[in-house]
Amino acid sequence: MEGVKRYGVLMCAEESDYVRNKHGGYFGVFVRMLAEEGERWDMYKVARGEFPEENELCLYDGFVITGSCNDAHGNDPWVHHLINLLSKLNSINKKILGICFGHQILGRALGGKVSRSPSGWDIGVRTITLSSLNLPSNLSIIECHRDEIRELPEKAEVIGWSEKTGIEMFKYGDHIMGIQGHPEYTKDILLHLIDRLIQHNFIMESFGAEIKLKAEMWEPDTKAWQRLCVSFLKGRLHGNTKLSSIDGICKYYE
Repeated sequence: MEGVKRYGVLMCAEESDYVRNKHGGYFGVFVRMLAEEGERWDMYKVARGEFPEENELCLYDGFVITGSCNDAHGNDPWVHHLINLLSKLNSINKKILGICFGHQILGRALGGKVSRSPSGWDIGVRTITLSSLNLPSNLSIIECHRDEIRELPEKAEVIGWSEKTGIEMFKYGDHIMGIQGHPEYTKDILLHLIDRLIQHNFIMESFGAEIKLKAEMWEPDTKAWQRLCVSFLKGRLHGNTKLSSIDGICKYYE
């Protein structure tokens, strides 16, 4: 329909029955966080080879790239296909928001370098220091990753970091932003993922138990991240935006 804002979710994850049954899958999680009345949201399961046609790209106002169990530095055919797609989207200045794997694959597609983190897994709730957009200086976010962007391409700007990860957020021009953490996650999704990592022997049970205890002590700034992501994707957030508190983000965009 003419005049309807249209967005695409590039689904890079294979979801569990738990997330599908309780949250409507990761597509449902992202739509609840980002969608507003009157918009159209489409899903492309890119990890299964489902991609938008090149002649359809101009129909979209923006795209979101999800997390994944795959490596953004890997050589799976669909990963290379996704890199090519992101290069095309960048060339036509489409809004792109990358989350976790999405953040990393954006960094790679733009010419940066992604690899395993030298300090290992980052799982739990972590405080991010922000240096741009006149946002609060610190926001807490759920993390679940063992890879990271090690080097950004020219023209990209680091706008967030933590004591563990040097590139927690970056922006590229006014149309691309990456976030290493998971603004879309709830704590129950995090706890479920910890169990899955233990079951698949990615982490030890004792480490998982320790992470769970720590996660229960901290709350992510979910509403603030939601407002930030919505505002970026829909062109409402600029470098001169005057916001001085988490509460300010929520009130400013209500």
